[in-house]
Amino acid sequence: MEELSRPEIDAFLHQEFVGRLGCHAEGQTYVVPVIYAYDGASLYVYSVEGRKLAMMRANPEVCFEVDRYEGPGRWRSVIAWGRFEELSGADAERARTLLAARFPSLGAGPSHERPRGDGRPAVAFRIRVREATGRRRLPD
Repeated sequence: MEELSRPEIDAFLHQEFVGRLGCHAEGQTYVVPVIYAYDGASLYVYSVEGRKLAMMRANPEVCFEVDRYEGPGRWRSVIAWGRFEELSGADAERARTLLAARFPSLGAGPSHERPRGDGRPAVAFRIRVREATGRRRLPD
């Protein structure tokens, strides 16, 4: 097993599309997959109101994990720790722009104005990455 350097961690976070967000509040731990964009310092996400947002508002310290299976005996993963920040105004627009660039099918226009799913509003947030570690496994 090998440790990834910070440039390798950053490159991996830029390449991938889905991460797992871990949050903990009131004695409960919740891990959920999200699509994201990474700008080199923060992870940006749009999500509908629900459990993860309520938990992150109660305890903004979170963990984020991204991994890739690359074949038998080959994998790569990154774990990042950071702080949840709900976004509005220009910051929410930046999140929308970053995500739209990675996921053109999300469509144009401010996502926070369009309800999703069962009518719950979408909320933009970022996780400011404070620390990150990464590892890879290559076959012998």
